[in-house]
Amino acid sequence: MTGPTEGRGPDLDRELTCSARGCRAAATWALRWNNPRLHTPDRRKVWLACDEHREHLSSYLETRGFLRDAVPVGELDEGAISEVR
Repeated sequence: MTGPTEGRGPDLDRELTCSARGCRAAATWALRWNNPRLHTPDRRKVWLACDEHREHLSSYLETRGFLRDAVPVGELDEGAISEVR
């Protein structure tokens, strides 16, 4: 299996797919967020998004005040992969 995370460790060799319900497209974006009522300020949870669903998922998180940033999937490190939902 090849992809943007190939060769970066065992957890990063798996294919990362979009977090949108029913979408099986390869993820190209990582939406890093936290819920300040539940998480410490430095904690980041991650939703993955394909190009088609990036705006929708970002808007959902942003409306709730949860979105912190969006970065290309290739910029995720192994620790961030463990926070993927």
